[in-house]
Amino acid sequence: MNEPAKRSSFSGKVGFVLAAAGSAVGLGNIWRFPYLAAKYGGGIFLLCYLILAVTFGFALMVAEIAIGRKTRQSAIHAYGVLDKRFRFLGPLASLVPIIITPYYCVIGGWVMKYLFVYGTGGGAVLAESNYFTDFISSASPLFWFGLFVAITVLIVMTGVEKGIEKVSKVMMPLLVLLSLGIAVYCLTLPGAMEGVVYYLKPDFSKFSATTILAAMGQLFYSMSLAMGIMITYGSYMKKDSQLTASVHQIEIFDTGIAFLAGLMVIPAVFSFTGGADINAGPGLMFMTLPKVFGSIAATNIIGVLFFLLVLFAALTSAISLTETVVSILCDKTGMKRMTSCLITVVILVALGSLSALGYGPLAQVQIIGMAFLDFFDFISNSVLMPIVAFLTCILVGYVVKPAPLIEEAEAEGAPFQGKKLFVFVIKYLAPVCIVAILISSVLSAFGIISI
Repeated sequence: MNEPAKRSSFSGKVGFVLAAAGSAVGLGNIWRFPYLAAKYGGGIFLLCYLILAVTFGFALMVAEIAIGRKTRQSAIHAYGVLDKRFRFLGPLASLVPIIITPYYCVIGGWVMKYLFVYGTGGGAVLAESNYFTDFISSASPLFWFGLFVAITVLIVMTGVEKGIEKVSKVMMPLLVLLSLGIAVYCLTLPGAMEGVVYYLKPDFSKFSATTILAAMGQLFYSMSLAMGIMITYGSYMKKDSQLTASVHQIEIFDTGIAFLAGLMVIPAVFSFTGGADINAGPGLMFMTLPKVFGSIAATNIIGVLFFLLVLFAALTSAISLTETVVSILCDKTGMKRMTSCLITVVILVALGSLSALGYGPLAQVQIIGMAFLDFFDFISNSVLMPIVAFLTCILVGYVVKPAPLIEEAEAEGAPFQGKKLFVFVIKYLAPVCIVAILISSVLSAFGIISI
């Protein structure tokens, strides 16, 4: 095992919390959460999500950060340090950020393109029905993808404290302020209150097993679980930082931004269409919302502010994903940080170019009937992440047992008031839920069921 002579670290608790929160707050909060909330009953989905966040999400995040801080290793070696029989889980977990980061940067490039168009006063053209389809069907996304990668890697190159932490301390407060401002503005739109009522008032007649599954799936993606990120960031966390208190603060950031995203998107779409055009993924952000903004007098101003918000969210998550890949390469090979960053760029460009061109010049090349970006998203989010999370629960719950991680969470006399909940979730609740997520996600991807 190649362990760095000196492990990088965050300067303190604030730096760690903001960086980890930046990782958790990403594109999934801004577009996926509002779509799922709208699809699965608004208030009842929100209620389920909040309950799962303080139980399921709390336990899994505590486990991953504790693993990282205890072993002082990224995911590639951390599992093997806990138990040699689980060494195989390191490479498996490391595949997740290696697969996700390139296509995530492609979507980040789309965001930059829209921000540029709004910023140059051309917002009206983005509301045209075929604009997004024409854009991703061309070779143009390759340029914006490259620009997004360059910005991300340059920040990561400067290191944990001087780069990632400093950027997070600027971007996260700005992201919160932008979210609040846009949400307040959207609430003033005609007919927006109908969307607010739908979003905030639980309708228990719309509660079902699929509501829980959708909320659990969103929690996974939103909180950066089973991606190796929290293990990596945990390895940079100082012993005198209270682990469970930090997790609570990360959850507040993550859930707060997701909640505000719902207040931005759902009332705005209700105002424009009565809620008829809440679409999944790219359709919501890159097609429906530009039409909503197009109906507002200050189209370009609102468009700039919104896509600046989305860019901050995309960058903070892309930085954490990229840092995870860099850390994995450093820990596995013992190479210097700069060399690892350059190799990471090669990986990002090689895999990301496939996704950037996958709806255009490479549209005819598909894997199991999916374009490159869709396939990479499926194999990482729907298959690898649940498997990694399930095996992590088995390792922590039944092999090394929860006690060593509870001890790590209580280092330096830190309180851990949710010990019993942590043990229950890791040993019993989470494994069952994760298997349900895995099965339902795979069946949904192949059109066998609708989730």
